[in-house]
Amino acid sequence: MAAYLVASIHVHNPLGYDEYRSRTQSIVEAHGGRFLVRGGTVHPLEGAEDIERFVVIEFPSVEAARVFYDSADYQRILPARTDNAATDMFIVEGA
Repeated sequence: MAAYLVASIHVHNPLGYDEYRSRTQSIVEAHGGRFLVRGGTVHPLEGAEDIERFVVIEFPSVEAARVFYDSADYQRILPARTDNAATDMFIVEGA
């Protein structure tokens, strides 16, 4: 069953965050993932209206998403995000 890594990101240092953003796609793809949403304009309908950047990545399974997140390659670039942005991130099982 497909799983989705979903993140709402507030970037407070765009230059620092660019290092993270520029390196994620190849790592995502190496773990069987693909970006479905990557920072497009958010049009709020209900709730939080301050969402700045929204990301959805599809993986073949929850396990694949977790292996991506825990991988040495991803963990190596993770500080470029955590040092430059505030993030809410989770994995959601598909229907």
